Amino acid sequence: MSPKQILQDWAAPAVIGLAVAGALLLFFPQLRGGPGTPEADEWQGPVSYARAVSLAGPAVVNIYTRQAVPQRRHPLFNDPLFRHLFDNMNVPQRERMQSNLGSGVIVSDDGYILTNHHVVDQAEAIVVLLADGREAQAQLVGSDADFDLAVLKIDLPNLTTIEVGDPERTQVGDVVLAIGNPFGVGQTVTQGIISATGRYLENSGTGSYLQNFLQTDAAVNPGNSGGALVDARGRLLGINTSILNQSGYSGGISFAIPANIAFKVMQDIIEFGRVVPGWLGIEASAVTPQLARAFDLGSSNGVIITAIYDQGPAFDAGLKPGDVITHIDGLPINDGKRGVAAMATLRPGDTVSITFVRKGETQTVSATVSEKPRPQRQS
Repeated sequence: MSPKQILQDWAAPAVIGLAVAGALLLFFPQLRGGPGTPEADEWQGPVSYARAVSLAGPAVVNIYTRQAVPQRRHPLFNDPLFRHLFDNMNVPQRERMQSNLGSGVIVSDDGYILTNHHVVDQAEAIVVLLADGREAQAQLVGSDADFDLAVLKIDLPNLTTIEVGDPERTQVGDVVLAIGNPFGVGQTVTQGIISATGRYLENSGTGSYLQNFLQTDAAVNPGNSGGALVDARGRLLGINTSILNQSGYSGGISFAIPANIAFKVMQDIIEFGRVVPGWLGIEASAVTPQLARAFDLGSSNGVIITAIYDQGPAFDAGLKPGDVITHIDGLPINDGKRGVAAMATLRPGDTVSITFVRKGETQTVSATVSEKPRPQRQS
């Protein structure tokens, strides 16, 4: 067959094939492939979080409080002559009203709101402004400085509540949104990621309980306190409570109380009027590397029992000083701070499993948590 005949037989099909291929690449650019060109299924994450905000935003409220602050006395007020003249004038001591602001989260259809203790501390009046523009006077159900949490209640119909997520499954790198009322400008949403979990720090209130904070780099400013930290689906992960620099924006370091701890505190306040931390009847400290070697432990994870209270839950379960607790209800107690925080969030009446090491042998017992006995008054 001559070259001319070959060109005649193959030219037309080749031209048609090139035309079809060009059309396919034109209408389906993903077929081009090539390095540096991600396929459609390689893109992850939404390009907008509007759906999450539309779900969570209506449940986040602005909180305004007012408290009477006595005016500063005149420098000569303690002078006997000045005091005599002042009293004779029969002038009542004037007070000025100081306003505070913060945020809160509606968590139930019947009007319960979670916020921070320091937002409503010593407030004489609390006003809640909803996202839909409605206002309501709020009743302070109860507050706890140790956990820096407070529970309010409003009486309004058709409230939008927030869906609760699972903060225990949150991972570093997860996208989160902080919703609140920074500087009183109105509801504002900022976006970031979970920077760390398990930050066992003392809270920003006046108490001393160590808590398992969620750390985020979402912008949190004064006024965000008590607001919601939500995941990319609008589910509540925590209550924003503190920033590293209390004088202003922290530059990427802020903390939230996990939702499961906040709800436990709320249930206690509603049911008992106060927070009732669980008590195992032990004193414990972190396991140092030296103690780990001395007790023939595989690692320094856990807390070592240094003292035990007679007739307490741990005593009744058979625990002894020198035992090293490694897990509570299957959750690892990696250090002393985590152990203290885990014990503080137990509830009286709960039955927990305690895994411990004694003389190199791992054992597990059950203990019924009780309330710490109150000190007896001496007559």
